[in-house]
Amino acid sequence: MTRRKTRRTFLATSIAIASGIVGSAALKGNLTPALTTKQTGKPKMPERLLGKTGVQVPILGLGGAGQTPLSKENSEASAIAIIQQALELGIRYFDTAASYGPSEDYLGKVLPTYRQQIFLASKTGKFDRDGAWRELERSLKRLRTDYLDLWQIHSVAFSEQLDKIFGKNGALEAFEEAKQQKLVRFVGITGHHEPAIIVEGLRRYNFDTTLIPVNAADKHHPRPFIPSVLPIAQQKNVGVIAMKVPAYGNLFKPGVLEGMHQAFGYTLSQTGVNCAVIAAENVEQLESNVKVAQAFQMLSATAMAGIEQRTAAAWENNTFFRAWT
Repeated sequence: MTRRKTRRTFLATSIAIASGIVGSAALKGNLTPALTTKQTGKPKMPERLLGKTGVQVPILGLGGAGQTPLSKENSEASAIAIIQQALELGIRYFDTAASYGPSEDYLGKVLPTYRQQIFLASKTGKFDRDGAWRELERSLKRLRTDYLDLWQIHSVAFSEQLDKIFGKNGALEAFEEAKQQKLVRFVGITGHHEPAIIVEGLRRYNFDTTLIPVNAADKHHPRPFIPSVLPIAQQKNVGVIAMKVPAYGNLFKPGVLEGMHQAFGYTLSQTGVNCAVIAAENVEQLESNVKVAQAFQMLSATAMAGIEQRTAAAWENNTFFRAWT
């Protein structure tokens, strides 16, 4: 353990020196408000407390995956333009993963300057201790930071994976060690396949957050996330981050929803949802998403029911991600 801790301390120190980044002790509680003066006079994005973390986050974060420049090779210029504009517009939650292609590298070219003002989340899909540690090391180097605000176990779908995560030499050991060594502030679990598995994970361990699908189409799935995961998350004060909000744009096909205002409004009106991460294909789409978030107001029960009715006949085509493992 001493040898491992020495390695991690060296890793964190070397990254901090190379990037000129202040350590995790600099970021406590709420995030620093405005990143630039460009936002002066513009509507402020609503914020919510992220579960037991004690951190207030804007209700919209930028996703680093999907069919967007952030996860595509040879798209650095487009990716950086999106990241920079996100910062200008007040986005401070950035979500990525070790498996999202060049996403961490792209974010690492922009975010270090703003490190004390943002909430940075990444993930590992390795369920064993050593594999998770290797991916954390690589993530920190790519992101040019000495800590993550949130490190998540990525895409947990089966009981066997939970057993490996929580077993001897499982990923949870790496998560606890990294948290003790202040390389990560909070830990979470993510999944878009089986809500019962996420519920079991939350019961087995005191995670700080969970990242799950929350949209109006999943509502009609035989095993929906909303009624199964949200109650236990509220009971344990686990921060809930919503993903798959527009189902990769499929919810906007003719005859379904009118646009992001309905998709986002439905998701953020769910009791217990703290924020959503949504990727953007270009700067224009990002700006449109931010406008929706800035104008957000809780939907009435009637409006929610109307949105659910519009997705009732199209839920199978809009929950395709449930089959991904």
